[in-house]
Amino acid sequence: MERGILPDVAEQRRAMILYTSGTTGRPKGVVTTHAQIRGQVTSLVDAWEWTSEDRILSILPLHHVHGIVNVLTCALWSGACCDMLVGFNARDTWEYLVDRPVTLFMAVPTIYRRLIIAWEEADPKERTAMSAACGRLRLMVSGSAALPVTVLQRWREVSGHVLLERYGMTEIGMGLSNSLRGERFPGSVGTPLPGVEARTVDEAMRDVAVGTPGELLIRGPNVFLEYWHRPQDTRAAFHDGWFRTGDIVVLEEGRYRIMGRSSVDIIKTGGYKVSALEIEEVVRTLPAVRECAVVGVPDPDWGERVCVAVESVDSAILTLDDVRQWTRDRLAAYKVPKDLKVVTALPRNAMGKVTKPAVAALFAGERQST
Repeated sequence: MERGILPDVAEQRRAMILYTSGTTGRPKGVVTTHAQIRGQVTSLVDAWEWTSEDRILSILPLHHVHGIVNVLTCALWSGACCDMLVGFNARDTWEYLVDRPVTLFMAVPTIYRRLIIAWEEADPKERTAMSAACGRLRLMVSGSAALPVTVLQRWREVSGHVLLERYGMTEIGMGLSNSLRGERFPGSVGTPLPGVEARTVDEAMRDVAVGTPGELLIRGPNVFLEYWHRPQDTRAAFHDGWFRTGDIVVLEEGRYRIMGRSSVDIIKTGGYKVSALEIEEVVRTLPAVRECAVVGVPDPDWGERVCVAVESVDSAILTLDDVRQWTRDRLAAYKVPKDLKVVTALPRNAMGKVTKPAVAALFAGERQST
């Protein structure tokens, strides 16, 4: 081979294996080809208008699609600069944003929450510099977990930015996104990215009407090739060429809203299907709650009972009656939590995402009649 000349690489050749986060089950190796990575990258470069003038700060792990595709590979594709910090520290991140000409920033909700706390703990002069630094950025993105409305609103107060929320997963890169230039809606993940098709189906794989919850299916050049050495799982992941995300969504006014992962976020209790994410949004508004996670736990009477694990603010005392009274005034009776665990910290993975099976394990073997 001539020196300095790269060999030809077939577009359909396997290029990368990333493992799923394991927040809902055993991690699987997701295989993508060169063509599929190109599909994932070009849709984001087009939608978010990357250019060679951009500079992004990376604080996300490269074993995750958010870090290696959305941040690093999009920067490389565009000829932009990608600055990297070794791990995440809120103070270090703020200092970097203040000192460097960053134009793009992407993170998960947990990171934005910690940045908010660091901003609140800073002195007035530091706060002014931090907020001014955010004003120099053209785009700030949140993803990899549902963005709490409380975080969205507080971040806007701190930074002046309405976070752009998008939807993706290891198997597809990104599939849906709020608009770069148009209005962004709390709780919405927007519309399909360029080149991506989306549809919503019921359990029989029939298309559902607008406004009716169903499983999100995705098709496009961004969708992965296979699960590594798991052919049965690969076959089960597709239906007539469409990838089954396993996420329940509803299409409202032309925009998609995520209701949750069908395996852990949709709770079947007393004959009803309940979104854990909806309940979490309400529990988070309780003043004593810093963060929470809602799960369904097997129950002989209810099928599944609604349980909530909570991180309290400054170790505040919080009882089940407190949570039930708060949610009873704001939710249907069958959505009100029946069990409560107050924990020092919710179980999370390396990306900061709550691992719902570990949360459910906190309630294993317990039953309260409420």
